[in-house]
Amino acid sequence: MAKQKDILTTGEVAKICNVAPRTVSKWFDSGQLKGYRIPGSKDRRIPLASLMRFMKSHNIPLDGLQSGKTRVLIVDETTEIVGVLTKVLAEQADYEVHVAASGFEAGLACEKYRPHVMLLDMHLGDLKGEDVLKLVRSSDDLQATKVVAMSGKLTDGQASHLINNGFDGYLKKPFHVRSVIEAVEDAVAIVY
Repeated sequence: MAKQKDILTTGEVAKICNVAPRTVSKWFDSGQLKGYRIPGSKDRRIPLASLMRFMKSHNIPLDGLQSGKTRVLIVDETTEIVGVLTKVLAEQADYEVHVAASGFEAGLACEKYRPHVMLLDMHLGDLKGEDVLKLVRSSDDLQATKVVAMSGKLTDGQASHLINNGFDGYLKKPFHVRSVIEAVEDAVAIVY
């Protein structure tokens, strides 16, 4: 793993704490999170030690500090797809990748890893994709998690329906590896 940085931007703190950057700015501006402004700029910087104290005092899990990488959760039953996606996202895009084979496993993985992006197969054996999305959206801890639907059966109309109903993006199977990386980057760019 790369050497950990000692000074962080609000965007980096937001990724670590799994919140929006504006939330970090509020913490900073209210004096709850100690740091400094860059002279001649409104940009804020937060020392790592200050962030750790803040996280401990507010019971924010410290597991986000282990990796400044984008955390991606792949939820799919198809082992071939999961294998390829895991390899590509971890090696080519340098994401921290976790896998769940069911809606139930996805719930457990969300609680443990707090993913930035979930790539969610819409046709799981135990839960429908829409039900998993509702669980994610109902959790206060997962409000910053972006959910990208995956399906081999999507028409353009169904895809736009997914977006209108709370999904942050979609991928039609089969997909090119580059389109998966772009979907993750687009989803993360919405928040960070």
